[in-house]
Amino acid sequence: MRPVWRATDVRAAETAMLATLPPDTLMRRAATGLARRCALLLSERGGVYGARVLLLVGSGDNGGDALYAGALLAGRGAAVSALPLAPERIHPGGLAELRAAGGRLVEDLPTQADLVVDGIVGIGGTGGLRESAAQLVAGLAGLRTRTGGRALVVAVDVPSGVEVDTGDVPASSNGTPVAVTADVTVTFGCLKPALAVGPAVERAGQVELVDIGLTPWLRATPALEVTEWADVDDWWPRLAASSEKYSRGVVGVATGSATYPGAAVLSVGGALAGPTGLVRYAGGARAEVLHHHPSVIATQRVAEAGRVQAWVCGSGLGTDEVARNELRAVLAAPVPVVLDADALTLLVDGSSAARLRQRDAPIVITPHDREFARLAGELPGSDRVGAALRLAAWMNAVVLLKGDRTVIAAPDGRAFVNPTGTPALATGGTGDVRAGLLGSLLAAGLPAERAAVVAAYLHGLAGREAAERGPVTASDVADALRAVVPA
Repeated sequence: MRPVWRATDVRAAETAMLATLPPDTLMRRAATGLARRCALLLSERGGVYGARVLLLVGSGDNGGDALYAGALLAGRGAAVSALPLAPERIHPGGLAELRAAGGRLVEDLPTQADLVVDGIVGIGGTGGLRESAAQLVAGLAGLRTRTGGRALVVAVDVPSGVEVDTGDVPASSNGTPVAVTADVTVTFGCLKPALAVGPAVERAGQVELVDIGLTPWLRATPALEVTEWADVDDWWPRLAASSEKYSRGVVGVATGSATYPGAAVLSVGGALAGPTGLVRYAGGARAEVLHHHPSVIATQRVAEAGRVQAWVCGSGLGTDEVARNELRAVLAAPVPVVLDADALTLLVDGSSAARLRQRDAPIVITPHDREFARLAGELPGSDRVGAALRLAAWMNAVVLLKGDRTVIAAPDGRAFVNPTGTPALATGGTGDVRAGLLGSLLAAGLPAERAAVVAAYLHGLAGREAAERGPVTASDVADALRAVVPA
């Protein structure tokens, strides 16, 4: 897992660290990493020598980082100009070093630049960009390189204009959401939430983390963690020499209906791609499930299904009394459950609240934003991680909040973000596949939050795999899962 830290925790760590270092040491470390990345980008476009570099310099530490980095680039022969947004508050040491290296100040946005360094605001910025900064950012799209191409943009720590702790892009003073859209963001010491979750992620481009020695000083608990392949590979249940179908786990799937048989076929397909040894299906789509998946044991009702180690319930189930009874039977079972789609709709009236509170076994819910709003009373809003954590604590359930960067929130306050999402998954039925895989992981014995993390990660990889072959359907994602699960 890659830990992600809130701005206040980063500031506290920096303050403690700075007390042990000579002045500007931390800023120079950051600037060295920033200048190195800028030089690599310029090298790919004809070289550093003679390249035109524009620094957008705010009054905070990010402006100082940009100035020191600009001085290093100027020392390698780049033509570096700095445009300060508040000249009276520009970092004096950085400015002196830039001038000594041959850099200069400008008052207006030029027409040409090969590379722009965004040092307007950093992790201390909140509430959107001011009008002057917003106008400057809007003008970056018109900058052209020596060869007529688009100028590259490198953000310092985070793209200016984003909300660091939530990943939101708030409106500027003119009411329009404005933030820098970077090709590369060079961040220092640790990841920040805006680089991992929310619409700000699209503004960050490629993120490069520069080690400035901050990690030992980060004392607080991370705000969230980003899943890595190593986690998924480590947690994936492996077969032993003595494994047989029942010891691997049995997952029950109560999805679909005569009206929506496809949901059953897809969720069972997701479950079969998981680590369990047997899938039991219960519902009104038995014939379709057996036609597509003859290894499944199929019955009409949950009560007839036999013993399982986890249940998946909801996709295509419907919301009539039959569906309600099946949900009650699933919640009565003393095993982990995944509640998706129609099962979430059935929870909204509160009739199942007592059963939810009485359960000792884990629950995982998988809402999209509209389902989340029906459960929580409001949309997730700008702070998706915070919203998911509140719902997880209230329901005592793991919440898998679907979206471009799916958030997994546990009742104990831990949060995870999935980095493998793709727009290709925005098609009907793909969530059914993920729910089935999640149930299979629960039945194999994974803790609920780990099962949700692994299912989201592999589901995203399967979406990418399927997209490489052409337009994506949910069946394509189910098929692609087999190619991406750990060996």
